[in-house]
Formats: sequence, structure tokens, C-alpha cells
Amino acid sequence: MRFDLIDLQLFVHIAQAGSLTRGAAGSNLSLAAASERVRKMEDLAGVALLERRRRGIRLTAAGRAFVHHAQLALQQIECLKSELSEHAGGLKGQVRLLANAAAVSEFLPATIRDFLRTHPGIDVDIEEKPSDEIVRAVSCGYAELGVVADIVDFRGLETRPFATDRLVLVTPVRHRLATARSRLSFSALLEEDFVGLAATNALQQHLGWQADRAGKTLKLRVRLASFDAVCRMVGSGIGVGIVPETAARRCKRTAAVRICRLEEAWALRQLHVCARSSRDLAAPARLLWEYLRATKQ
Repeated sequence: MRFDLIDLQLFVHIAQAGSLTRGAAGSNLSLAAASERVRKMEDLAGVALLERRRRGIRLTAAGRAFVHHAQLALQQIECLKSELSEHAGGLKGQVRLLANAAAVSEFLPATIRDFLRTHPGIDVDIEEKPSDEIVRAVSCGYAELGVVADIVDFRGLETRPFATDRLVLVTPVRHRLATARSRLSFSALLEEDFVGLAATNALQQHLGWQADRAGKTLKLRVRLASFDAVCRMVGSGIGVGIVPETAARRCKRTAAVRICRLEEAWALRQLHVCARSSRDLAAPARLLWEYLRATKQ
């Protein structure tokens, strides 16, 4: 059997996305070209690798075996490239890093900038994902490194603290809660109209779960894609929102919002960098792992 690197990377992307269309896009291929490659892979293997369904695809048993060995092969190639580049006089390579929304928008930009300046031969492919998806992707080998909040279970992965992320309430400047002098109880806020994030966002799901524990539901009037957008919408007077404190303080410069702290212990979150095993990382990923550890925020 002869499979090229594009085949292997394509199949890993398809498996990760659970979709032939999104997998093709992740490999910079047209849907027709990706479909043809998958067909040829199945012809070479002599067995179906995917089950086509109305909503996406599912890996067959053979497909799960294929993606496992494809990941191993791609990791070995990255290790080979790293070692050869060291002999050639400068480390080169690419690292795939998944991170949650708070990490991507608040904590990683300056850190990644400095890392890239220090290691000009290394590129970092960063993708924003919910923390629970990141844990699954790193566990399965779809990504080398992840940055997740401690609201998810990351047992089984090697982790190191990366940043402290405090959640705060943002209100319009003329809101009745804007002058609160003490920390506010989340349960006492659940009669308010909220501006929130997408339903798939891990933070939004966590807030919904905390509301359920209090026997209530969040009254979400608007859902948006970013912390900045939430703060601007809150500043317009539509409702209140809960975002990381770093985002709230940054957005306060341009949005008419006030910041109030929450009294709940879960409002103080820890972000962790995670990997399956730091010892097994290719040299570029291991360098980024060590850099993120050293720049704990």
C-alpha cells in the first residue's frame, strides 16, 4: 500500500472534524479532491474507512486503526524534520496548539509573539476550541499541545499551570449593580438579562450548568462570538455579562461598562497547558511546552 503525507494529514483532519467537508478545508483541498483521495485510500486498503451519514461521517474500525497509525507516522516525520534541522544549523518545524477562548484572546498573544521571535524557524498553528474538545484532541493525538481551563477533566494528560483567569460581571455604567461595593452572588444575578457567548462555548456551558445548580436558567438575550463583542453589547445597555477579568479591563477602555467581582470560588479559574507526554513531543513542540511553563501568568 502507498499512502502519501497528504493522504495521512487529510484523514487525520477528517477524523478530527467529523466531517469530510471540514477535513478537506483543513487540508486546503476541494471537497471533490478530498473525496477522491479517500476513495483511493479505501481502494488501497481494501476496506471502508468511513461511514457516510446525513450529518457528517463516522470512522469504521479500520478507519480508527488508520488514523492511529497516520498520527504516529506524522509525529515521526515531525521528529525527523526537527532532528535534521538541528544538524542543518537551526531548529525548524510546526506546532499545533489548541486553546480555549480566554487563552487565545487574553493570555497567548504576547507569549506566542515572544516565542516566535526567539525561535524564528518554528511556526505555531493555533486554533480556538472549547476546553473539553481540546482535551479529547490532545488525548487522541490530533494536537500536540492544548491550553484548557480547569472546569474540564484532563486526567490522563500531563499538565502544567499556565495562567490564572478570574471571571467577573460586566454591567452598563448606569446599571443598578454598577456601584456594588462587595462581591456579587451568581445566583442573585439570575433574574438579570444576560449577554452571552455561543452555546458551544465551554465558558457559556459552564455558566449554564451553574445556573442549573441554582435551580434557574440564564436569561440570554443575545449570543456573540467574542468577549470584546459581549462587553460592547453590555455597554449599550442590553444586559449584563460574565467574561474574564483581563478582557473586561481591556474592553473598559472603549466600552461603557463597570466591573464587579463574583463571590463564587469557581469564578477563579486556572488555565493549564497539556500534552499527552512532554517526553514524546517533537523538538519544536517540546520547546513551546517549556516556554509556556516558564512564562506562567
